[in-house]
This record gives sequence, structure tokens and C-alpha cells, in this order.
Amino acid sequence: MIREYLLGLRTFDNEELNFFVSKFSQKKIIRGELFIKEGETCKEVAFIETGIFHSYYIDGNENTFCFRFPNTFLAPYASFITGKPSYESQQALTDASLWVASKDEIEGFSSPNFLRFLKSIAENEYLDLEDRFFQLQRDSAQARYLSLFHKEPELIRDIPLHYIASYLGITQRHLSRIRNDIRQMS
Repeated sequence: MIREYLLGLRTFDNEELNFFVSKFSQKKIIRGELFIKEGETCKEVAFIETGIFHSYYIDGNENTFCFRFPNTFLAPYASFITGKPSYESQQALTDASLWVASKDEIEGFSSPNFLRFLKSIAENEYLDLEDRFFQLQRDSAQARYLSLFHKEPELIRDIPLHYIASYLGITQRHLSRIRNDIRQMS
């Protein structure tokens, strides 16, 4: 699956693609297992083939700030880039199948196409972060819920409601009201 994803980007020639994909190995993670724990240093990156993850931090409460779905990369990027401890934990919300590569393995890969690929990943991360920032500043909780629902309508059903409520910055009770209002409008 990672091969198909990378082919779709049309970034690598065949030799580069084969070399890059060869650095990844498949790993299974069960529901509830952590990919990384807050305070650990990220030494690998994963491509999610199947499964859903949430990124969270704890400040007395567990605060979900991000979901990761299939066909996306998974890593606490700040820790991966800097080698410093992660500010976040990343946990599987469902059983998952990943393709994992160590930082050491892929750091030696420095073709111009690979650098374009990394630039593209960084740009997408920035755009996601900016979108999330403006949603929190400007949109209602209902609009934020609908945005998440429209991005991943099939997969959102597999996310426990308390994680969705945390992601939206509301209580589960408020989320139930939003969901009821949306059903009544349909």
C-alpha cells in the first residue's frame, strides 16, 4: 500500500521508489497500543495502511488534538526532526497495520526527489495545522464536527465519542446535542 501511495505522488523514479520502500517493514499494532509516548524520542516514522490513531497530550486531562487515518504518515514530527522528547503520545484507536522505517534508515536517502517529497510532507503538515488553528478560532463546534465527519465519514464511526469531544474542545454532552441537531436537519 505504501508503494501505491508513493506512486500516486509521482515524485520518485523506479529505482528511488524501490530503495525508499525497502526501508519500511510491516508492523501490527493492537487497539490501545502506543506508537510513541509523550517524553520519548521519536526514532521512526510510519505509514498507516489500516487503522486510526489519535495524538494527545496530558495536562491533568487527556487532550486529543489530532487524528491520523489510513494513507497518512504517523510520527510526532517535532521530535522526529529535532531528536528531542515528544510533547505528544500517539495511540491506536483501532487495530492497525503500519509500514515503519527508522530515522537512521531514511536520513541517508537524500536525492532531490526525496527532498521534494519531504518538502511536500512538511507543507501538508503545515496546512493541516493552519486549518486546525483557524477552525478552533473561527468555527463553531458543530462546524468543526461536520468538517471531521466530511473528511472521514466511514472512519469517524470507529472513534470513541470522548476522543471526538476532546478534539472539538467540548463535552460529550455537547457533542451528543450537536449530533442530534444534525440528525434532525437531515
